[in-house]
Amino acid sequence: MPKPSLDLTERLVSAVIAGDTDTVRACLEQGAAPDSSGPDGLPLLCTAVARRDHLTAEVLVEEGADQDRVLPDGSTPLLRAVDTGSPALVSVVLGDAPRLRLPEASRQQLLDLARHWHETGVVEELRRRTGAAGPAVKHRIDETDGDTIDEVSLGGLTVRAGHGAVLTQLEWRFGVLPPVAEVMARAVPHAEEWDSNWFIAAHCLGERRGPRVWSELTALRRHPDPTHRRFLVSVLWQRCFLQPDDRASDLAQDADFLASWAQDEPDGHVLAGILDAYNGWDHPDQEAIGLRYADHPDPGVRSEAAFCLSREGTARGEAAMSALLGMVHDPEPAVRAAVAQVFAPRFTPGNHLTPAMRDALLRLIDDDALPVRHRAAESLACSDDRSAPTLHAFLGLLDEDDKDLRLEAAFALARRDDPRAELAYERIGPLDAFSEHDHRLSALWTYRTRRHPDRDA
Repeated sequence: MPKPSLDLTERLVSAVIAGDTDTVRACLEQGAAPDSSGPDGLPLLCTAVARRDHLTAEVLVEEGADQDRVLPDGSTPLLRAVDTGSPALVSVVLGDAPRLRLPEASRQQLLDLARHWHETGVVEELRRRTGAAGPAVKHRIDETDGDTIDEVSLGGLTVRAGHGAVLTQLEWRFGVLPPVAEVMARAVPHAEEWDSNWFIAAHCLGERRGPRVWSELTALRRHPDPTHRRFLVSVLWQRCFLQPDDRASDLAQDADFLASWAQDEPDGHVLAGILDAYNGWDHPDQEAIGLRYADHPDPGVRSEAAFCLSREGTARGEAAMSALLGMVHDPEPAVRAAVAQVFAPRFTPGNHLTPAMRDALLRLIDDDALPVRHRAAESLACSDDRSAPTLHAFLGLLDEDDKDLRLEAAFALARRDDPRAELAYERIGPLDAFSEHDHRLSALWTYRTRRHPDRDA
């Protein structure tokens, strides 16, 4: 294989330092060596790790960078990743089959390092390493895929407070299965929504199966601290979406447990989470539970109750429909938005809106809260209702300041082969790059093809 040019290597080094992932990938595809050295003489993977740049690190590892290479100080890029406390970074640098790739001593070294950081505490360990006595600086940052985490700086060093999550990740990948209570203890101090420590602990426990782990999990239902019960909800939510298709008995077990728990959970926040997880299953008690909580004091519970009353492909009973129509007038916008969403075609057998459902959506499409209007417009646009009041509502949306509402209106008119659709799309205005593949834009092409099959659309 020909040696990569100096210019190509220099471009790769500059791109890694700048965090330009696209250029990094392009250089590697052109033949640049993934283990090229940075300005400090260390592999470029160490440069990405030091910057806590998991996207660049991922590309380097995918293209062959050696995460287990022993460095002059005795560390490896993977050990350095664990030091950073970034679960996202460790996940990508860990690479494939680490349990088979790494000898037992190396696996234990990684576990010990993560555990030391977690048990000592980020601030305390930074003080030990730097000798700094001043206060640490903390700020919340985005980690990856919507997760957030604290980043802590002290004495010139910066790490992320995710070593508990890193420890849990490593244990799972190495086949180490600590008790549920131990994993949970790493998560509950980080109960902020979308915290990486919380999410990873719940995810890894959600992956585990067997009677022992199930017994340990279900015991948390009676925990006196609602934070612990909320963590159990997060684990069950993960199980809902990680459940293999061939584990029908586990599916029924989880759904039955959630249905039973929903009957007596006293905390509204926890109960809303239970119903959110429960709505991922198909269970015979769903409508009864929805009716039980349609007027619950907590708006989060009422919002989830709307989904309990709306099983996909199943006709609603008279009581369920009456409850939903009553929730159209709920004082909380989130509840009204949920009702607008469950009147969508996927919850309506035959995609047929009753007059009462149509009137409810027409009311909600004129709601004071923009999220409610969005949901109502989406549900009404995807329905087959072509009545004059519905068309009038969509024409009215073309004058809205909100661009997404104008797009929804144009989409609705195109679906109905309305001759005003072309003009409606012109009224939308410029869209961002993420809208290029929006199904509502492609509806214009379909509309033109139907109306003018012999004309090049």
